[in-house]
Parts: sequence; structure tokens; C-alpha cells
Amino acid sequence: MKFSETKLRGAFVIEPEPHGDHRGFFARMYCANEFAAHGLATHMVQSNLSRSALKHTLRGMHYQVDGAEEAKLVRCTQGAILDTIVDVRPDSSTFKQYVQVELTEDNMRMLYVPPGFAHGFITLRDNCDIFYQVSNFYAPGRERGIRWNDPSIGIDWPTDAPVMSDKDKAYPDFAH
Repeated sequence: MKFSETKLRGAFVIEPEPHGDHRGFFARMYCANEFAAHGLATHMVQSNLSRSALKHTLRGMHYQVDGAEEAKLVRCTQGAILDTIVDVRPDSSTFKQYVQVELTEDNMRMLYVPPGFAHGFITLRDNCDIFYQVSNFYAPGRERGIRWNDPSIGIDWPTDAPVMSDKDKAYPDFAH
């Protein structure tokens, strides 16, 4: 696997290195030793699958607080998404900055999201499946969110009219 750190400290784009022949290919998608060598969480407690039927479905921007912070390893297994993370660590030099990475079934890239980041994505095609692992259990009372178009962050989304849940639409601007 190839690990490339983004401009946000601790967040990595991870690219598999497929080895192929006439049958297809083999690619390692996770190795605790390689993750540990890059200082990344190696203990994932839950795996999730998100399916979105429509292009421009936006899910986010979610994070957890008060000891429930979680690392995430995100991969699009069908379709294409623009995965987006915002650094919400108050003491970070990149506080309130964001990065976006296109994850597709074809490029097989993954995004490692460290604890202390808000996370969301928007689908770029119909019928997208997103598989992600998390390092901490979901804690409803510690869940937080940021409005998808908070002007103080200024995320550049590919549409002004995303398909969203009422819950995600109701998140406030970031208060820090």
C-alpha cells in the first residue's frame, strides 16, 4: 500500500498496489503493521456499509466528541464519491481546513480520517456503496455535525442542491 499524507496532519490517502495476472489481481487493503508504522489506528471496532441511490446524495458532516472520537477508513466499492474531511481539532495548525478526495470503485483509494475530524461525502454517480471501518463505537449522545455549506469553512461541493437527510440539513454552523 502507498500512504500519502494530506495537508491535514494525520489524514492519509491510501492506495493499494494490485498484483495481477490473467485471473485478475490481489491487493492488500489493510495491514495493522503498515498502519502502525504510519502512526494510524489499527483497532477498528465496527465496519459499515452506506448505499446511496442518487447522484449528489450528501451525507455529513459528522463527528463525535468527549472520548468518542473515531478514526475512519473509507472506501467507495461501487460508484464514485467526493470524500470530505474537516479538521475540528482546536489546537491544530489546520483547524477548520478541509480536504476532498475522489474515491471510486476504479481507483480503489481509501481515505484514513483521524480522530478529531468531521467527515462527509457526496456521491458523484447514482448507486454508490461506501464501506468504512471505525475505531470507536457510535455514541449517539456524543455525535455532532456541521452544516454542509457552513460559510466559515467554505467546502466546495459539486452541487448547491444535494439530496440530504433532514438531520444532516439541520446541523448548525461550526461554533468554534
